[in-house]
Amino acid sequence: MLLFAIPFPAIDPVLIEIGPIHIRWYALSYIVGIFIGWWWARRLAGNAKLWGPAGAPLAPHDIDDFVVWATLGIVLGGRIGYVLFYDLPRFVESPGSVFAIWEGGMSFHGGFLGTVLAMVLFARSRKIPAWSLIDTIAASVPPGILLVRIANFINGELWGKPTDLPWGIAFPMAGPEPRHPTQLYEGLLEGAVLFLLLLYLTHRQKRLRQPAFVSGVFAAWYGAVRILIEFVRVPDVQIGYLWGPLTLGMLLSIPMLVAGIALMIWAVRRNPAAIRP
Repeated sequence: MLLFAIPFPAIDPVLIEIGPIHIRWYALSYIVGIFIGWWWARRLAGNAKLWGPAGAPLAPHDIDDFVVWATLGIVLGGRIGYVLFYDLPRFVESPGSVFAIWEGGMSFHGGFLGTVLAMVLFARSRKIPAWSLIDTIAASVPPGILLVRIANFINGELWGKPTDLPWGIAFPMAGPEPRHPTQLYEGLLEGAVLFLLLLYLTHRQKRLRQPAFVSGVFAAWYGAVRILIEFVRVPDVQIGYLWGPLTLGMLLSIPMLVAGIALMIWAVRRNPAAIRP
């Protein structure tokens, strides 16, 4: 029996509407997330103490120039990933809707791959160590993840399974049952908690001195958290479950988890003494 459900807060997904111009929380979350990531990455690149006696292998102005590359990697990778992984038949029927990014429909895994490609290409063009750039950006991404997941919550999308827990929320488009607010779970664990973990690794343990370690932690943590949350998250209706409880989100996150663990082991074995005082 349904005893209690937190009502969904009626927040308009459109933040500002001026004539035909609509500024949505979802789009704003990406813009602010990229800005915060840029600001934090500049601070990391400009803090020589984090990198060891030789100093940082990249400079704040490198981060400034990379912002455009990162934005293209996030937006193009995220959208292409969503189209290919989640809803290809619909976009084949209506190709023009591929460009309607403001309506939502971005894949984290696609954006992740797009950004990795952008980082590798940018690092080669600047002749800076690719892993140092990837570590710097990885440590700067979690605040953006938090903001995007909050925007998912405002949109009332990506909800979880029914629950009798006291924080269950009745989402307007999901029926009267209280459900897991999985968007907020992801925002907390993949955003806030992951940022604090990476902050500890970069500033207290000086792990930027072991190239690829911070990137490995990011990939492994995100992959593990996403797999766990998928157990209580309702999969996209057009895909459903692949086999038993296995979802596409789990399938795409397993390689991240495995690769992240492998990167951490490789980074430590490659440079075991880097973080010793």
